[in-house]
Amino acid sequence: MTVFSRREPGVTHVLVTGGAGYIGSHAALRLLKDSHRVTIVDNLSRGNIGAVKVLQELFPEPGRLQFIYADLGNPEAVKKIFSENAFDAVMHFAAVAYVGESTLDPLKYYHNITSNTLVVLEAMAAHGVNILIYSSTCATYGEPEQMPITEETPQVKILKTVCVCVFYKFNCAWGNRVGPVGMLPINPYGKAKKMAEDIILDFHKNSDMAVMILRYFNVIGSDPEGRLGEAPRPELREHGRISGACFDAARGIIPGLKVTGTDYKTTDGTCIRDYIDVTDLVDAHVKALEKAKPEKVGIYNVGTGRGRSVNEFVEACKKATGVNIKVDFLPRRPGDYAEVFSDPTKILRELNWTAQHTDLQKSLEVAWRWQKLHRNGY
Repeated sequence: MTVFSRREPGVTHVLVTGGAGYIGSHAALRLLKDSHRVTIVDNLSRGNIGAVKVLQELFPEPGRLQFIYADLGNPEAVKKIFSENAFDAVMHFAAVAYVGESTLDPLKYYHNITSNTLVVLEAMAAHGVNILIYSSTCATYGEPEQMPITEETPQVKILKTVCVCVFYKFNCAWGNRVGPVGMLPINPYGKAKKMAEDIILDFHKNSDMAVMILRYFNVIGSDPEGRLGEAPRPELREHGRISGACFDAARGIIPGLKVTGTDYKTTDGTCIRDYIDVTDLVDAHVKALEKAKPEKVGIYNVGTGRGRSVNEFVEACKKATGVNIKVDFLPRRPGDYAEVFSDPTKILRELNWTAQHTDLQKSLEVAWRWQKLHRNGY
């Protein structure tokens, strides 16, 4: 038996799935700084063992941090992890998370996001782990008709109302019938996350679990002290975040930046997004953990409340890097939305959270410092 397998008064043991990834590693860092006990589970398909090593070097004390190499798609492995560890809470980050890739390989996304969330939830229920902080996405809203997005923005829609003629013997009785209900997410990534949310909410109806679902927007930045950063797999760069592409172009790894879509109904024709700094995002997770209450569900948008166009982002990246990045404009990418930004009123009111790092260029400058020092990642 180890310290990880027993509960201790005053110590919160948090399982961080996907803790070797970009957001998960930053969350693990913050939890450790806040004196929590942390177990990272990751199969390293998208995460980096280098990020785990950084955390291990920062927190070498026994009983602070452990890393378990495992795949959440293996129910037996997950059961073993839960049976051998005494978790108080789960922060479930582990997921493939590229919109473009999801349109090319949707089954991977339904397995990795929806099915794996079910595996984690079943293990939590079986072992009495009653706090879940779920990493979701604004992609579950699809492309709403109104901005900004609130937590009440529909995730499903009524497709149409149809007239129905019902024949009974020789009489025809007319009436209205609501047409089929359709999902609003327009890509498999958003659909898979929405399905996972539905599973969690259905389970919660007969459970005393404390659930917090955080739907966040486009994540940028990195640890201000330069210890962690974003290091996607080279083969996935074409699907990755725009910040990664900008930095790759600035470092000469790729010849230029490809901007997909210039004919959207926006101010400059490019997509509009809400860019949230990873430090702020992690702070929202910590506040969600602190405020989680048994038998209650909290659903929150995590964003700045301000939309920026892709063109604005590119100009900020040019200034942050000091490089006049070459930009190629291409047709739209399947699955992209024209405009998405949040209304963060609810999370401010209920969790006392608001984004602090809202200067786009400064967030990119912080990330750029790490990128320059880690050309090949960790």
